[in-house]
Amino acid sequence: MTNSPTILIIEDDDLQYEIYEDVFSKYNLVRVTNGTQALAEISKNLPNVLILDHVLSEGELGLDFLPEFKDLLPFVPIVVVSGALEVHQQLEALQGPRRAHYCLTKPVDVHALKKTVATALKECGEQEAVRQFEALERSRRVDALDLFSRSTDRLSRQNKIRDSIGKSKDRPNISALARQFNVARRTIIRDLQELIRRGQLKPEVYPEWENPVEDE
Repeated sequence: MTNSPTILIIEDDDLQYEIYEDVFSKYNLVRVTNGTQALAEISKNLPNVLILDHVLSEGELGLDFLPEFKDLLPFVPIVVVSGALEVHQQLEALQGPRRAHYCLTKPVDVHALKKTVATALKECGEQEAVRQFEALERSRRVDALDLFSRSTDRLSRQNKIRDSIGKSKDRPNISALARQFNVARRTIIRDLQELIRRGQLKPEVYPEWENPVEDE
């Protein structure tokens, strides 16, 4: 199961989750019952697909967490499965830059659900980003490659920084990190800010992040 795609399921109904266990038996499933738990789980393990209910435990509403999920998981497809959404809410969930990829209603058609997740794994995520990049090329956006490269480099660098200092009790050496990644000190500080905002680093790792120091 370790090589199988991971599906993070945000669902507080036990009977509904049993359906998911049956439908997605070949996948690695991780379950939480509300959005707050999901954010904590995402900071530790990145899923390949996220399935989101709307009415959750502790009075939380799934769609309220969409912006945060999209910030943390920009390339991960999100499938909303809920019986509590009006038509206009379904449309809103599927629109805008911080949108879900799919919206299915309960009681869910298990065949449609399986097909939706299979399509999401095949065509969404990083593959979708590649297609968007190709579309930019076709539109002769000469700066597309540079923008895409910088975004990819930034995410890669931040992941390496997180892995390097995430478990350390020592304060990060900004200058050393800047030399290691061949970037300006302020770039490393911005990386730490973003990692802290996304919950991927604890604030005490770099408590001065709100007052960034410019390059000397």
